[in-house]
Amino acid sequence: MTDNTDAPPATSRPAGRPPAMASFVPDLLEHGAPVRGVPQTLDSRLFVQLQVFTGCADARTVVNLVRRSGLEAAVYANLNDPRGVGVLLMSEDPALFAESARALFTEPYFGTLTPMPDFTMLGRTYSSGREADLEDFLLRRVRRNVLNPAHPWGIWYPLRRIGAFNRLPRGDQGRILMEHGTVGRGYGERGLAVDVRLECHGLDRDDNEFVIGLIGPELYPLSKLVKDMRPTVQTSEYIRDMGPFFVGRVVYQAPVPESAGADEAGY
Repeated sequence: MTDNTDAPPATSRPAGRPPAMASFVPDLLEHGAPVRGVPQTLDSRLFVQLQVFTGCADARTVVNLVRRSGLEAAVYANLNDPRGVGVLLMSEDPALFAESARALFTEPYFGTLTPMPDFTMLGRTYSSGREADLEDFLLRRVRRNVLNPAHPWGIWYPLRRIGAFNRLPRGDQGRILMEHGTVGRGYGERGLAVDVRLECHGLDRDDNEFVIGLIGPELYPLSKLVKDMRPTVQTSEYIRDMGPFFVGRVVYQAPVPESAGADEAGY
């Protein structure tokens, strides 16, 4: 890393830029809202991966293999491919995707299918610093939503913002994200959609930054939510790339882990 000891003082730095530092100490913790004045921090997060295949004549075979694996998973029928399936896996340990998940996908039947790497997505839960229950938000909320039988429809896609967003002052970023979130909450409060938001910096083949899942009881509201997001400042001015979109309907969901609690509604 370049030494910035000759950088101007903090008062004259461009808006949104961090002050120059002689050294950098990475913060690997997730941070939530303080509880009774005590900060919430956690060094755990949930990793989520979507693998998509085509050439599947009988989704029941995939379901049986996934069920037998015992992995936390949902299996989707690909709405845009009559022979396509998507397998969504979740784990707090990313090694699972190189071990148990790899063993699943090297089963003989998966060898007869064709992987669709353009649709592979891998991300991790993250905090914004405002979560009232940090552990629940990072480790349990996504499990409840993905494995909820009341949410059979899903739209999954990656996205990347343009670099200019990261240079905005934090206050401006907050206002842009608040506008975007207000649209989503309108759907969530009516039970039309829940969201999964994952960071994928350095994890994505195409250098995307986020993986988004929109899940709900019906497909149309999820499509309308995507449309209603388009006029927001974030989408219309600061999104560089979005997609490809995987649209699926659940054909199998693993049981919700007891530790994940009850089903969750809302965005």
